[in-house]
Amino acid sequence: MRIFQKIAVIGLAAGLGFAGFTAQAADDPVAARQAVMASVGAAAGLGGGMMKGEIDYNPAAGKAAIATMNAAAATFGDFFPAGSDQGNTGAAPAIWENADGFSAELAKFADAASKAMEASGKSGPADLDAFKAAMGPVFGTCKSCHETYRKKN
Repeated sequence: MRIFQKIAVIGLAAGLGFAGFTAQAADDPVAARQAVMASVGAAAGLGGGMMKGEIDYNPAAGKAAIATMNAAAATFGDFFPAGSDQGNTGAAPAIWENADGFSAELAKFADAASKAMEASGKSGPADLDAFKAAMGPVFGTCKSCHETYRKKN
């Protein structure tokens, strides 16, 4: 199996694993959102690697990365209830101090991921340029959200 196929399978498995984990971890929102972000990180690694030419582009791998982002965008905001700012979390206090701003960032993420999913069609973006056009805006929302709503290390 070629490297990009292995990575696509790993990314898809991470996305499916996150879905099962979040269902079990609903009573632990910090663990649930960390699982969601782990799947997003895997998808970003795969997508970014293809965009940089480090991984051969493959439409199925592109679709897997986009689908993982879309699934995360649909659920991620559910795991920030009051009081979940404590403990081992990378979530910045600004999430709870500016809930409307955070909600707006989540809405941008969901919109970009949904549009990428729609643009990717049944089999994934046909080529690297189509993948970049679909995934670029999704990555942009990640960056803008992390600048304000993620703790600086």
